[in-house]
Amino acid sequence: MSGHSKWANIQHRKGRQDAKRGKEFTKAAKEIIIAAKSGGDPAGNPRLRAAIAAAKAINLPKDKIESAIRKGTGQDAGGELFEITYEGYAVSGVAVMVETATDNKNRTVAEVRHLFTKHGGSLGESGSVSFMFDKLGVITLNKEKYPDEDTVMNFALEAGADDVKDDEDIWSIHTAMEDFNAVRDSLEKQGVEMESASLAYVPKNYIAVDKEAAEKLIRFNDALEDLDDVQNVYFNFDLPDDFEG
Repeated sequence: MSGHSKWANIQHRKGRQDAKRGKEFTKAAKEIIIAAKSGGDPAGNPRLRAAIAAAKAINLPKDKIESAIRKGTGQDAGGELFEITYEGYAVSGVAVMVETATDNKNRTVAEVRHLFTKHGGSLGESGSVSFMFDKLGVITLNKEKYPDEDTVMNFALEAGADDVKDDEDIWSIHTAMEDFNAVRDSLEKQGVEMESASLAYVPKNYIAVDKEAAEKLIRFNDALEDLDDVQNVYFNFDLPDDFEG
């Protein structure tokens, strides 16, 4: 069991709020489109299987899932999306990773660069901050459903996970990227109800920031998340213990 991240918990809450207003539907559909480019059969395409599971977790309608698969496999128009990850620094030297899915690379880089500059940061070259993160599988469970730590640890160990983090309202189960699908499938077979399951950039170390910097970083995060082309945003900071999100 590792220490908690207050920012991870607030991000999770924000994700649930986004799902309620439809933003997460768009992200989920884009991920399915991209994943389906490697094949439209979930049984033989682990990324597509994970994308569909994530979409179902936020109640994306079945017809939207099927439409996204058809676009990704070229059966329907509208599947020409490019995956681009941007890297840079925010205030207080905080590292930032921004995953995008776009049909217009020039538009996206201009929008992302503008927000970095506007919020006191700078967009960097590829590889400038990615070494500060690990790409891991991250599966979250709701603490209201699973309040007992030992029960969650047993679920995770049985599934072959590497670590469990206590992030306030949620448990975050971490896996190696290559083990992610097997761990998620094992949890499903155990009947575990997952709030989310995806591959994510997890900081190797966290930078402590004060309240003023935290508020600036959260505003920057929200501005990036509001861009239509942005899929996910990752920072390597954590919030002060007395910060109320």
